[in-house]
Amino acid sequence: MSGKRGLSYELEFGCVGEIVKMKYYSLGNHVEILSGFAFKSEAFNTDYKGLPLIRIRNVKSASSNTYYEGNYDSRFVMQDGDILIGMDGEFNCARWKGGKSLLNQRVCRISAKSEFVDEQYLFYFLPSELRKIEDSSNFVTVKHLSVKQINEIQIPLPPIAEQKRIAAILDKADRVRRKRKEAIRLTEELLRSAFLEMFGDPVTNPKGWEKKALGNLCTIVRGGSPRPINDYLGGTIPWIKIGDATKGDEIYIHKTSEAIKAEGMKKSRYMEPGSLIFANCGVSLGFARILKIGGCIHDGWLALSDLDSSLNQIFLLKLLNSITEHFRAIAPDGTQPNLNTGIMKNFEIPIPPIDLQDKFAAITHHLTDSIQQGFDISEQTDNLFNSLLQRAFRGEL
Repeated sequence: MSGKRGLSYELEFGCVGEIVKMKYYSLGNHVEILSGFAFKSEAFNTDYKGLPLIRIRNVKSASSNTYYEGNYDSRFVMQDGDILIGMDGEFNCARWKGGKSLLNQRVCRISAKSEFVDEQYLFYFLPSELRKIEDSSNFVTVKHLSVKQINEIQIPLPPIAEQKRIAAILDKADRVRRKRKEAIRLTEELLRSAFLEMFGDPVTNPKGWEKKALGNLCTIVRGGSPRPINDYLGGTIPWIKIGDATKGDEIYIHKTSEAIKAEGMKKSRYMEPGSLIFANCGVSLGFARILKIGGCIHDGWLALSDLDSSLNQIFLLKLLNSITEHFRAIAPDGTQPNLNTGIMKNFEIPIPPIDLQDKFAAITHHLTDSIQQGFDISEQTDNLFNSLLQRAFRGEL
């Protein structure tokens, strides 16, 4: 961290001081690790019967909507504040906040058993070490973390008072970071609320707007994928993937991470700037963006162009993005959900007055600009926080 911005941040959080030489110790000598229990899946439910069940997927969000109704050993009962680690896939670490819950298999709780370890200090230390293990893990399908690997982690342990001081600094910085993210979430929620207030649910159409099939309102075509794709990468024509649309701007795609050669374009579908594209399959089904650049779209995209004058493009984009779960529900069964051009052409959408759509588009641009600014500031705050973490465990706070 350098420059006025970095120094200001250091002064704000009281972290300009002498470098302290850190001594490292094996984590296993100072913590207790409890591995979860293999609860029977036939006793799982979503009807709030029994206790919430903490599975791997619940660690990051620190809450669960899956319940277990049956007998259990009290050792596996977790409470708010417990430090949990997911041991498959991504090795996430979080403090639980879902209330009294049961610890399922492949999730573990880690707690200090020594007076030489402050748990909040431990909580801030663990994520970077778990990422190191994750990055170095050999795997075929899913990465696995063992208790042995956790126990072998080397942790710097300054005096307990110093650990508490470091944890307090990180707490203060983390609160700033979380406030930034909460501001973004609230603005996104405001935009969703504005859509529902102005137009209602597009599926149930409570306002009784006239409905028309998408195929009568625009041209719908599918993308194409030259295969094997690696033979066609390295050109100058933007190759538009889902990953190019999942971060930052919630309306437009401005750039791509990869480009294909001219011969690849012949086996794909080139779309001009201003085209609206829609992810029609897989885990990203229902995801829509507008192109600010020309480029080729793969066969997981549909393109919606030549919009009828009764449709505002921003309104259509937000309508599509608002009913992702409905699209998943109507997608034909298969190895993954898929909405072909025929289904989308026959899909009916409500058509509110165009002046109302235009008004919503103006609101959307205003709020989206605020969201984007929030993302930019949040990214800077995350970078500063991560720098603070690194310095903390090098003894430089």
